[in-house]
Amino acid sequence: MRQVSVERFLEDNRDRLGLVWLAGRDGGDRMLVGESALRPTIGQVGHMNLIHPFRVQILGAAELAYLRALPEDELTRSINRLFTTELAAIVVGNGEQVPRHLLDMCNQHRIALVTSQQPSPHIVDVFRIYLSRVLAQSTTLHGVFLDVLELGVLITGASAIGKSELALELISRGNGLIADDIVELYRISPDTIEGRCPEVLRDFLEVRGIGILNIRTIFGETAVRPHKLLRLIVHLEDHGNEAISDLDRLQVNATFQEVLSVPIRKVTIPVAAGRNLAVLVEAAVRNFVLNQRGIDSTKEFIERQQKLMDEG
Repeated sequence: MRQVSVERFLEDNRDRLGLVWLAGRDGGDRMLVGESALRPTIGQVGHMNLIHPFRVQILGAAELAYLRALPEDELTRSINRLFTTELAAIVVGNGEQVPRHLLDMCNQHRIALVTSQQPSPHIVDVFRIYLSRVLAQSTTLHGVFLDVLELGVLITGASAIGKSELALELISRGNGLIADDIVELYRISPDTIEGRCPEVLRDFLEVRGIGILNIRTIFGETAVRPHKLLRLIVHLEDHGNEAISDLDRLQVNATFQEVLSVPIRKVTIPVAAGRNLAVLVEAAVRNFVLNQRGIDSTKEFIERQQKLMDEG
């Protein structure tokens, strides 16, 4: 189970949000976990909510105005209700003044309390995006992950089938490398998979007969990407000429492969002597983009043939 400490969570966002730690320094060792590990009644990040509490409670201008309008005893009770067993941190936004009782309770319960001059909705957005990436469900796949024509494409296939050589040719045609050999995949939203490269493999591509190449050094900064959303899987299969002739040439039904329970469109390309795989991959990407726009060349071809037969 992926997790991140409150101290790391706040430190990673300190510069962007101008966070200032006021109280509860001992609470930095509390851990934030993915939403799948939380009880249904507990949220991850949001504005102050006493009925459906969040692990990171954000207090903005509206919340502080509400608290300041309460009688002293009711103000104390409302602040006390924030301190549930699931509470991990409190962030006061909009440069608002922090109530003294809130400071004392954070120190008493070891809950991190930080302030920011940024608007509270912006703080919520930044925190949610950060946690969705850091705490995302993840897996690894063997293959080469590339940015082909601005689309995240994972090239898979048996060992020594030519994935790295194909990747090298695609890079030389202006496309970008993300990861070679091991691809880290993260589910950052219910239907979105992001691919990244392990730190130790970043910028490197292994090509048999040549060795390990530093793509950034050879082709320049624009030849590598830090991450990309996975949209298409291209699977290479070794076929002889006879086997290729037996394939379904129309490919009427699209195929998909599930990655972290998200269906990803999959295209299988036969590998044989004389086939320009780089051109085929780019054509597959362009065809996928057209399909996403509702343009299906195969369907159009079949309808045209059907129309000619009906007229005859």
